Amino acid sequence: MAGPTTAERGERQQESSGPPLVRRFGRRRLRVIIILVLGSLLGAGCVWVLYGSQWLRAERVSVSGTRVLTPEQVREAAGVPVGAPLISVDTDAIEARLRRKLPRIDSVDVFRSWPHGIGLKVTERSPVVVVRKGTAFVEVDDEGVRFATVSDAPKGLPTLELTVSRSDSSAASLRRFGEDRLVREAVRVVAGDIPAAVARETRIVKVRSYDDISLELSGGRTVAWGSGEKGRAKARTLTALMKAAPGARHFDVSTPTAPASAGS
Repeated sequence: MAGPTTAERGERQQESSGPPLVRRFGRRRLRVIIILVLGSLLGAGCVWVLYGSQWLRAERVSVSGTRVLTPEQVREAAGVPVGAPLISVDTDAIEARLRRKLPRIDSVDVFRSWPHGIGLKVTERSPVVVVRKGTAFVEVDDEGVRFATVSDAPKGLPTLELTVSRSDSSAASLRRFGEDRLVREAVRVVAGDIPAAVARETRIVKVRSYDDISLELSGGRTVAWGSGEKGRAKARTLTALMKAAPGARHFDVSTPTAPASAGS
């Protein structure tokens, strides 16, 4: 009796092992399951390392950029949660705390310094004028922000005098623009408009209204500047006027196209 042919044996073997498509699908599903399990384990491990382990904790706070403030003052105001997982430290909250508690800070960059540090890179405000307050002085920066009270005025800074009357015509200027705006206009004149040589000689900046800003220089000289508008043109005019009349005691550039000088 003849045995099964080669074709018959192949058909029986194929029937016993199942369709090839089913076998491939089963192996692919197994690989997907293995990848998902490994991914879950890896993710859980990362979460534990970042939040649960002692390896990545906030252990030190470094401070840079301070000039008047001390690093200790900055650290105390920052309130960094030392010992907390580094990943959970709220850098935005630290920045907001520093700006609220230390008005001298103009900007601060709060960053994580892996594996154990928090860095605070501080930029302090620089005063351009001071305002007398009793026996002390309030420092004002180039944006008109009054940020610190000191017992002694920094050398070389002019004093800002806001002499706006609330009963005469200048009261309308005060009502319209507000005191803060008037201060900003005066600061803009000092910090960005007047020539550097004149800035070094300026001792007092007087503000009577929006259109009436004047400077008192060393040696009793005065400058009527007017409003804070057309600052560059006024600066050029003042430089030329001082060269043309070096002995003058008063200079008026409130209208830069029609300047005047007087006294000798």
